[in-house]
Amino acid sequence: IRNCKLILKEENIKNNHYRPCLEYHIGNCKAPCDGSINEDDYNKMIYNVKKVIKGNIQEVLRDMKSQMMEHAAKLEFEQAQVIKDKYDLLENYHAKSVVCSNTAYDMEVFSFEDAGNSFYVNYMKIVEGAIIQSHSLEIKRKLEESPEELLSIAIVEIHQMNAVTDIDSENDYSINKNKNIREIIVPIELSINIEGVRFTIPQRGEKREILELSQRNAKQYRLEVEKLRTLVDPERHTKRILNQMKEDLKLPVLPEVIECFDNSNFQGDYAVAAMTQFVNAKPNKSGYRHFNIKTVEGPNDFASMEEIIYRRYSRLLNENQRLPDLIVVDGGKGQLSSAVKILQQLGLNGKISIIGIAEKLEEIYFPGDSIPLYIDKRSETLKVIQHIRDEAHRFGITHHRKKFEKGFIHSELNDIKGIGKHTAEKLMLELKSVKNIKEADLETLTEIIGKAKADIVWKYFHS
Repeated sequence: IRNCKLILKEENIKNNHYRPCLEYHIGNCKAPCDGSINEDDYNKMIYNVKKVIKGNIQEVLRDMKSQMMEHAAKLEFEQAQVIKDKYDLLENYHAKSVVCSNTAYDMEVFSFEDAGNSFYVNYMKIVEGAIIQSHSLEIKRKLEESPEELLSIAIVEIHQMNAVTDIDSENDYSINKNKNIREIIVPIELSINIEGVRFTIPQRGEKREILELSQRNAKQYRLEVEKLRTLVDPERHTKRILNQMKEDLKLPVLPEVIECFDNSNFQGDYAVAAMTQFVNAKPNKSGYRHFNIKTVEGPNDFASMEEIIYRRYSRLLNENQRLPDLIVVDGGKGQLSSAVKILQQLGLNGKISIIGIAEKLEEIYFPGDSIPLYIDKRSETLKVIQHIRDEAHRFGITHHRKKFEKGFIHSELNDIKGIGKHTAEKLMLELKSVKNIKEADLETLTEIIGKAKADIVWKYFHS
């Protein structure tokens, strides 16, 4: 069949206005453009193609067999062999699509899978015992329609769709333009009447097997739609992750609100802590909190953890705010034990689930259990825990750096006798860092704070 868009006129063909393209030379086209095949034979070929697509293969096979015998009678054995090869291919194709081995049935099959708000329908068209068309669709319930009503709607809708898209609609029995009685297989009794159609509910035999095949198709279609919806729908995706976390961590409730704590200090000084909050497995940055450690001196992570856990949850209790469903402590058994100790003091032990995560091997620790849990590295549960832990690291380190720099600047510049707070701020505003102040020349310092104070700063850093 040609794939060009030439407007072929008999006069142009006779006058050799066209030349066969590469498709003809490689055997993909009969080249009607130069008269290699006449219009009647070409149209007959198109007609046979339509028959094959519509499943009326026996008629095409009979025609091919007749041509083969004609060539053989004329001793044109090469042409007969070409047709025979095509005949064998078509017969093999037909055999693979046959579902009824004993009888060449012509019928339509409708079945359904009822899933509450959604109603899934499968349609199969069978011609000469072979499935030539299969289609599934979903219908949403709007007014609590019965299965009978919804299936009737689907039958009408699919017939209308076939009427628009069918290649050779004048021969499509689903539209019932001929007077033959056509059979539609259904699983339940319907009250609709369609001219020229007989509805059948098979109880046994091959027709029953075909109906069961259609019903399996409808069920499979429902599963595929629901799976796709779960992957695409954010809410369903979130519920799936939360359910997975609940199962993996043996939690009593879905971890809709998770809070994670992390400590940070520099050689015991500038001790801070950070808390990050996830809601429905996603960061809730408005719920992030910084803590300046107030009661702990020196590098004591356990005591620091006790302080921030107490400050956080005593406040939530006093203000009657919602408690998290899960607490994640960045650290191993020591930090976890410190957090559990405070929860016991506040009367929250057992009311809030709590775990610790050790960073080296990503081990999950539970209160009172010395043996850690190792979660699959590809697990969504571990990914969420790692994400909230990494957020706590990032958030805490950012705050720690700011505090460290502020304290460092204060100690360096305020140790210079004769340089007050206002002068130090002026230098920092212009030169941005203590390093830049140290490296600035005397002229630059003089322009910013005047000659007298510039001499003091210069001598302090260069004496």
